[in-house]
Amino acid sequence: MSINCILSQSVELEKSVFDFTVKDIYGEDFNFSSLQGKKIMIVNTASKCGLTSQYKGLERLYTNFKDKNFIIIGFPANNFLWQEPGSNEKIAEFCKENYGVTFPMMSKISVKGSSMHPIYKFLTDKNRNGVVSSSVSWNFQKYLINEDGSIHKVISPRTKPEDPKIIEWINSI
Repeated sequence: MSINCILSQSVELEKSVFDFTVKDIYGEDFNFSSLQGKKIMIVNTASKCGLTSQYKGLERLYTNFKDKNFIIIGFPANNFLWQEPGSNEKIAEFCKENYGVTFPMMSKISVKGSSMHPIYKFLTDKNRNGVVSSSVSWNFQKYLINEDGSIHKVISPRTKPEDPKIIEWINSI
């Protein structure tokens, strides 16, 4: 392995989720550095999925814990059977009207493949995040991020947002 390869891996590993700025669903910059000191759940979402009803649980979780240094960040993605075909405007409207979503939603991105968004490259690659490699297996996969910006755990899409292990993590010091 060359010294350049070692150095580039080292640089990648030093990144945290706080190094990312993304576009929110309204096209405004959303800087993750503003979330330092909070526990964060990052979840890829879709409006036409069998798991779409998880929006209800995500919103309840956010409402119950948003004042306790916890935030949910939703990333709509159309990577699984075209289950998020809408524009950012339509997604925002759908989330508000059907589930009363108040947690921050970002612009639609790709969470897999060659067009994978940089934040998901970070989340899914141990060489970048220093903790774990994973693959986004379906809509509503959850990444639990500690207050220091490191990944705590990757949670299966089928695990409901209000699962006891998630609530226990939120409440842990």
